Formats: sequence, C-alpha cells, structure tokens
Amino acid sequence: MNHIIWPEDYIPGFTENFVSNEIIVAGLSAAKIWPFLANPAQWPSYYGNSANVRFYDDQRPELAEGVRFYFETFGFPVEAACTEYVAPANGQPGRVAWHGWAGEGDTRLDVHHAWLVEDLQGGRVRVLTQETQKGKPALELAKAKPNPMINGHQDWLEGLVSIATARR
Repeated sequence: MNHIIWPEDYIPGFTENFVSNEIIVAGLSAAKIWPFLANPAQWPSYYGNSANVRFYDDQRPELAEGVRFYFETFGFPVEAACTEYVAPANGQPGRVAWHGWAGEGDTRLDVHHAWLVEDLQGGRVRVLTQETQKGKPALELAKAKPNPMINGHQDWLEGLVSIATARR
C-alpha cells in the first residue's frame, strides 16, 4: 500500500503531535470518495467538526495545489494552503495535503494534514489520513485523553464513507 509524503519539517516523530486514521471499505472506489474530500465546502455536510469554509482570491471551491482556504475545526480558525493535489486516476492513488496554521506566539499551531485515497483489490478503497502538528497547542492535544484528533479524524473518515455510500 502507498504512504503519505511528508515535508521535512513535518516528519512524524519529530513534531509535537502525530495522528493517523485509516478505513478500508468494500463497494466504494477512490473516484466515488474523492469529490467529497476535494471540495472543502462539502466537509460540513458530513463532518460536524468542520465549519465556515471559504476560499481566497476568488478560487473555486475545490482544492488544487497552491489554493488558499479557511475553515474552523477543533475550535481553531485555520488558515490553510493546499500543498499537494493529485486526483486518483489510472490506478494511482489520490493525494491531497495542506499546511494549516492558527494563532500566534504560544498559541501558534502549525499542521500538515495529508490524505491518501487508493483503490485496493476486490473492489475495496483505502482512505488514510495523517496529521503532524507543531506548537504548544499540539503538545496539549497530544496529551488529551481521549485523543480529540484521533476521534475527530475517525469521524471525518466515517462521514466521508457514509456520504459517498449514500450518493453512489
């Protein structure tokens, strides 16, 4: 199976927090999942921890490399820039990632959130999401029990599968 491509400053194990969530389901494809992930304006419709999505510079409501956008999640107002965008095609997995940031000084949080959506044998799809975080808020999130990032991202995965299943 494929893996996330990490920028040097965000390699897991060298940041204050790292979370990884994955789901594998039968009866869906990367092509069916992708439109719901690639369009942040749709996130709040299936992921309750996402709100107030907007794009800058009259960008379209779909991600592409270099696109700047804003959304709110986990109580943070997140400014973000898409750093990787490759739609799934010809047996190759879809990849999307963004650098997000919020706050200043001691409240500054920087993240690299990456997704991989790939078709597997037997009519299955794998959706992997991983995030590394830097800053004091990341240390606090890493210590929280239950872990809000792991639980929140699992909700995101399950919502993504649910909406793709309902609309196929």
